[in-house]
Amino acid sequence: MNKYARGVIAGLLATLVLSMLMFAKGMMGVMPELDIIAMLSMKMGGSIMMGWLAHLMIGALAYGIGFAVLYGVLPGSTATTKGIVLGVVGWLMMMLLVMPMMAMGMFAMSLGIMAPMMTLLLHVIFGAVLGWVYAKLA
Repeated sequence: MNKYARGVIAGLLATLVLSMLMFAKGMMGVMPELDIIAMLSMKMGGSIMMGWLAHLMIGALAYGIGFAVLYGVLPGSTATTKGIVLGVVGWLMMMLLVMPMMAMGMFAMSLGIMAPMMTLLLHVIFGAVLGWVYAKLA
């Protein structure tokens, strides 16, 4: 299997894990105002299904293929560490670019300190799963 296919599969599986954690967060009533799927749907002017599709495509294609392309230059001695680094970079981009576009301010501080902390934890878990699965598919 080539590195791009491994990246897409790893990205999809990591996105599914992330999605389950996001769903659990919502079911527990933790920060219901931080609903990434609803935000994506709203910005795209579509249904919730459009938001989910965008979420899955970002994880599988953008992160998965991006990981495969950047693997050799990402810092870290293991694929899992490299995945965590990519997850943190993605989190920074989300906090500095996406959240202000969603009118939540840099680092989503309009939602309080829990928003950047929770999203950082989710991105670290996502990145760890991405890297781990990528390595296992080798």
